[in-house]
Amino acid sequence: MDAQSRGQADEIDPADQWVLNPQTGNYELRLNQSAQQSSASTSAAPRTPAPRSPRDRRTASPEREVPGQRSRRAGNASGGTTPPTAGRRKRKQPKSRKKKALLWTGGVTAFVVVAAAVGAYLVYQHFDSNLNTVDVAGAGTGGFKKDQAVNILVIGTDKRSGEGNESYGDKNSVGHADTTILFHVSKDRTNATALSIPRDLITNIPTCETKTSDGTKDIAGTRKTRFNESLGQSGRDPGCTMRTVKELTGVTVDHFMMADFNAVKTMTTAVGGVEVCLAKDIKDKDSKLNLTAGKHVVEGEQALAFVRTRHSVGFGGDLSRIEIQQQFLSSLIRKMKSSDTLSSPSKMWDLAEAATKALTVDTGIGKISRLRDLGMELSKVDPKNITFATVPVVDNTDGATVLLNEAKAKPLFSMIQNDTSLTEVKQQQQDAKNKQQGLLKGTRAAASEVRVAVFNGSDTQGAALTTLTWLQNEQGVLKSSNEGNAPSKLPKTTLTYAPNQADQARKLADLMGLPATALKPGTKDAVGLEAMQLTLGADFKGAGVPITGPAKAPEGVQKVEADKQVCAK
Repeated sequence: MDAQSRGQADEIDPADQWVLNPQTGNYELRLNQSAQQSSASTSAAPRTPAPRSPRDRRTASPEREVPGQRSRRAGNASGGTTPPTAGRRKRKQPKSRKKKALLWTGGVTAFVVVAAAVGAYLVYQHFDSNLNTVDVAGAGTGGFKKDQAVNILVIGTDKRSGEGNESYGDKNSVGHADTTILFHVSKDRTNATALSIPRDLITNIPTCETKTSDGTKDIAGTRKTRFNESLGQSGRDPGCTMRTVKELTGVTVDHFMMADFNAVKTMTTAVGGVEVCLAKDIKDKDSKLNLTAGKHVVEGEQALAFVRTRHSVGFGGDLSRIEIQQQFLSSLIRKMKSSDTLSSPSKMWDLAEAATKALTVDTGIGKISRLRDLGMELSKVDPKNITFATVPVVDNTDGATVLLNEAKAKPLFSMIQNDTSLTEVKQQQQDAKNKQQGLLKGTRAAASEVRVAVFNGSDTQGAALTTLTWLQNEQGVLKSSNEGNAPSKLPKTTLTYAPNQADQARKLADLMGLPATALKPGTKDAVGLEAMQLTLGADFKGAGVPITGPAKAPEGVQKVEADKQVCAK
């Protein structure tokens, strides 16, 4: 059958019977119903038709030109090809296979991109819907800044919400700040300090502003009360705990994350358990922990029992429980950063699901995209440079509460304020060395020879007077004077001195804990009784508190490095 008769029999357009031969690049007649050409068809040489009259060409024949067919006729006497029949429409040349492939690939790529974008949007929507947020006064509104240190307040509340948690007693509790950790991440992301604040620490809770559906209201502060009452009591929200921490430590808190008992249970289950170590057998009827000495992997209810244990470890109080919690959190950090977790999509999904459902955060970081960005920044810190520490305290006379050990606590707070690591970081050591080799290198005058006029350019009322009193009574700098308020406020404390007062400047810098950047040498020598000018800035934290922060934590401060496993005793 010819192409015409096949088309008539099968109601197929004759042009459809011509297929592209990939070897020649030409269209050829398909001889059977298959899409494949026969070997005879693909290998046969093109035939030269006999000359025909225009009438003959109009007569149907097997050799008739099919509309849209590429010419396969032999060349004419002049080497050309037979021109197409006059008046017959020439079929548009099809796109090349390469162009078709590019168009097809581009369409698929666009579809994949759109699908991925929709998928990511749905995932974000899903996790965003899990999050609980609280709009608190004082919390950052734009997430965080990558070129600045970050201070996150992690609050573990003892509220008994969640399935099975009523059995732990006090089921009607509104929730206190039971476990509170100030998590400071350095500006350069090389280190972090996690400072635990004892719940039974006696401190002052300032007046705080809270936001409700009826507007805002101020909740009166309380003096000399337990720290844990900064949350829940009298309607206080996490913002009140944030302000209490700032008043206690001098560190401004950027954001908070709050979790209840369920967070421990669900997050440990999501990562497949957390390894803990006990130096002895523990059977605690209060926390319901029952484990033998040695290493164990705990999750769910057993993990919660572990972090709630206190009567069976250490001295049996809250300070001992803080230590076991720090050991647990160190292990959790190691597990979350392990390849076993990071390489498992299911674990990562479960962890994100558990965390977003368990956490309550401020609106500044109340979106999964912001938490993701924050997590990426935190992940840059090596666990060996994450140090857990506890606010230094001394026992109170009542035997149930503790008081701040100011001699050790203030230097520790100063280290966080000045972004100083509790671990030895190479860059930090090099910076300290460079400072010593600069302006602070040289001889020192005796304290009795230092002559300085003190100005207050800080936000602390009476700062110049308290500094003067400290210099004269405790440091022997008798040739000092109080000049009152400076002409304007300064962000940083400065010490201006003449070239012939350099030895006095170095001595005062030692006493005050001034960084080399605070020293501003002049060009003309001082004359007679002319004094140096010390202007206290916004970085002033109190008389006797080093502005640079001490080089290392005071002796006796309890610390745990996150990369080390410690067995609870």
